[in-house]
Amino acid sequence: MDFGAQYAQLIARRVREAQVYSEVVAHTVPVSELLAREPAAIVLSGGPASVYAHGARRVDPALFEAGVPVLGICYGFQAMADALGGRVARTGTREYGRTDLQLLDGGGVLHRELPARGPVWMSHGDAVTAAPEGFVVTARSAGAPVAAFEDTGRRLAGVQYHPEVVHSPHGQEVLRRFLHEIAGIRPSWTTANVIDETVSAIQAQTHGGRLICGLSGGVDSAVAAALVHRAVGDALTCVFVDHGLLRSGERAQVERDYVAATGVKLVTIDARERFLSALAGVADPEQKRKIIGNEFINVFQKATEELLAEERQNGSGEHSGYRFLAQGTLYPDVIESVAIGGNPAHLIKSHHNVGGLPERMHFELVEPVRELFKDEVRQAGLQLGLPKEIVYRQPFPGPGLAVRILGEVTPERLRIVREADTIVQSEMEASDWYYRVWQSFAVLLPVQTVGVMGDQRTYDYTVALRVVESQDGMTADWVRLPHELLARISNRIVNEVKGVNKIVYDISTKPPSTIEWE
Repeated sequence: MDFGAQYAQLIARRVREAQVYSEVVAHTVPVSELLAREPAAIVLSGGPASVYAHGARRVDPALFEAGVPVLGICYGFQAMADALGGRVARTGTREYGRTDLQLLDGGGVLHRELPARGPVWMSHGDAVTAAPEGFVVTARSAGAPVAAFEDTGRRLAGVQYHPEVVHSPHGQEVLRRFLHEIAGIRPSWTTANVIDETVSAIQAQTHGGRLICGLSGGVDSAVAAALVHRAVGDALTCVFVDHGLLRSGERAQVERDYVAATGVKLVTIDARERFLSALAGVADPEQKRKIIGNEFINVFQKATEELLAEERQNGSGEHSGYRFLAQGTLYPDVIESVAIGGNPAHLIKSHHNVGGLPERMHFELVEPVRELFKDEVRQAGLQLGLPKEIVYRQPFPGPGLAVRILGEVTPERLRIVREADTIVQSEMEASDWYYRVWQSFAVLLPVQTVGVMGDQRTYDYTVALRVVESQDGMTADWVRLPHELLARISNRIVNEVKGVNKIVYDISTKPPSTIEWE
């Protein structure tokens, strides 16, 4: 049950990882309707509200009398405690990010034999100060006197922290113990089902119609295209748009590697002048994303017109048009951009292929990986036979380098950030760090500082390095790269990229930051 959490779908992902099928439903679903679906267990997600605030999202106490196992997480934990007669209050100690958790009473079923003290990922201002009657308190932290509780007789449990995120080291084990031991669910669902179900869904949606797929070279669009190709075969044409915001060598790599791996039909469009003209003078990141999303659709529509004209000229094809546009939208993009299915989660930022798309367009979207996270997409890619170089390539934003330039996008700024990025990637690969991290890249800041080069004063740009570790893109921590590697990257950028005289290293986590700067 989703109470507005940024991590609601991630909880569902972790449940699937424990080989239990899961679905997300809104917190507004009546208990009678929920129970009619005969759930094996229910998880109450986190959320941005306070249980004692006016109009707070509450849990119907009848849910806990139905005999269905329930696990509360963060806000869901507090709402559970409140509904069952416990107390929730603001303790004065907020906890965001890594927090020390201390186990009590042996840790109960959820934390049995786990370290007596250890880090978990917290994100709360309120806390449970008294557990409901019948519950055993099994953990606490500095800001949460009741950080976990259990009533195993009624198969009810809860935790204040977020076990679903990778930065709670034993979180997946805690979820597994709830599902398998407290709820008694047999692990029988596998992620291999995703491919078969997705292929069937694509076939049902398209009914033999023709599609184009926006191929960027990243794993998301690559897997989306492979799934569509498996579903519809030659009815798919992939379109690679060179919008002038790419990394060095990106276009050649896509044209060479992906076509060789899949055999799909690929059309490449040079739209560099079009995109850069549309972005001229624009500094606001949301406006950038919307412009790029709109221009992508315009280019795709023009591409289909040209493809049809070519078919008519050659006397081939059905001339029936391209009704569908396939793209590699991931769930992290979706939940940061729009509220899905009644999810009251706060908007973080739009993405060019979600909130950045125009309201009216001639295509019906096909988004095969929209409900998946990056690690699930990579697993699907391997099962579909895509090469490692594509599957494990670091994520690259659809808007490209436009969102790695803070402020206006100009040819000169693109040159600087592209050259800096090339150095970052080459040094990460040469040091065998490239595949050990989630993402590594350079950001051009709208900041100029005084420097000294060759005994002369300079007043040049600052480049920020961002290197993070993550599993799914929902949470991330900065990587403690060896100082020698950081020194080489910094030295090369300052010496080889004209216009840069200062390098800084981003040491913020997600949350509170996002991975990209815009």
